[in-house]
Amino acid sequence: MHQNFSKATLAAMEAALLAGELLKKGFGTQFSISEKEGKHNLVTEYDRKAEAAILQFLRREFPEIPFLAEESGSSGTASNSSLWIIDPLDGTVNFAHDIPIFCVSIALEREGGIVTGIIYQPLTEELFVAEKGRGAFLNGKPISVSSTSLFARSILATGFPYNVENNPFHCIEHFIEIVKQGLPIRRLGSAALDLAYTASGRFDGFFEVGLSPWDCAAGKLLVEEAGGRVTHWDQKPFHIHSKRPLLATNGHIHEELAGFLHRTI
Repeated sequence: MHQNFSKATLAAMEAALLAGELLKKGFGTQFSISEKEGKHNLVTEYDRKAEAAILQFLRREFPEIPFLAEESGSSGTASNSSLWIIDPLDGTVNFAHDIPIFCVSIALEREGGIVTGIIYQPLTEELFVAEKGRGAFLNGKPISVSSTSLFARSILATGFPYNVENNPFHCIEHFIEIVKQGLPIRRLGSAALDLAYTASGRFDGFFEVGLSPWDCAAGKLLVEEAGGRVTHWDQKPFHIHSKRPLLATNGHIHEELAGFLHRTI
């Protein structure tokens, strides 16, 4: 499988594994935790260590490509047509509370589209890889979205923004609307993993508001390369820099789920 991937995808895979080893060593140990803007919006020293390791590795391999990373922000020449988009630790609140659900997310955007997407869960050693036009993989084996065609039989995932008390996009009411359908809904605390699990058929769909580019860039490509669909709630094309509500599904239940989410409340 590896020989078919681009140099950039192989480098992103290696960087994710490198950061994952750091997170694995840090998980469950004593470390410093601080708060960013918003309730329970935490950052640990391992977010920073993992990000530094990723940036150092990718800078060495591709010195010409700038970065957009969760902790350090933008770096490099913004005029470049390519951009690394990095979340060194998606699921920081889980990590900080010894909950074993978190991951590394690395994507490469080129001329407005994502061409490489890597999500790595270091504790389960699951490496999700997607490259534009070449499919999606989990530990080297092809993955695809679920075949669930009935919305009533779906299992879904969601998350809430750090400012949920402000109820952006009426996210609370929309969540209640879905809950009223009697479907099982999971809330893992890692949007990147929610998207990876949708790509691999574990979830039939995922919806959330207020995601940053590093939360969803790699996962968007994974879902699409696995045969799924990613849009805004109004079913218009999803742009990772938009901060608008995201809907990702296996495609079969997309319109019905979008109907609930796009409903005026």
